[in-house]
Amino acid sequence: MTDRPAVRQLRLVVTAADYDEAVRFYRDVLGLPERNAFSSPDGRVVILEAGQATLEIADPGHAEYVDEVEVGQRVAGHIRVALEVDDAAAVTATLADAGATVLAEPRRTPWNSVNSRLTAPGRLQLTLFTEPGE
Repeated sequence: MTDRPAVRQLRLVVTAADYDEAVRFYRDVLGLPERNAFSSPDGRVVILEAGQATLEIADPGHAEYVDEVEVGQRVAGHIRVALEVDDAAAVTATLADAGATVLAEPRRTPWNSVNSRLTAPGRLQLTLFTEPGE
């Protein structure tokens, strides 16, 4: 038994200024199957299967919307890593104790997951999320 949190999913989130071209390249050319696609008031996102991980391509409007929901303002850069965990609140506290900076405490999102946002070592921005019913 370990005291380390179990990460259930790695989701690499890429904000692509040319959203359509990025989707075409990764989905249609590279062949990553589409898991889901969503629209927000300001943009679009597609989630592509990439083996045991997903590649999430968001246009700038959607990335700004997610930052607003999770943090209250635009804070992420070009790359943000999202990790699915069993308990976003507990893992947020664990990572904060280990030196991560909490940008936003866990909160329920419009898509019904519980998300928090942190800056981890190496200035990597992380979203921790717990899906409903898990």
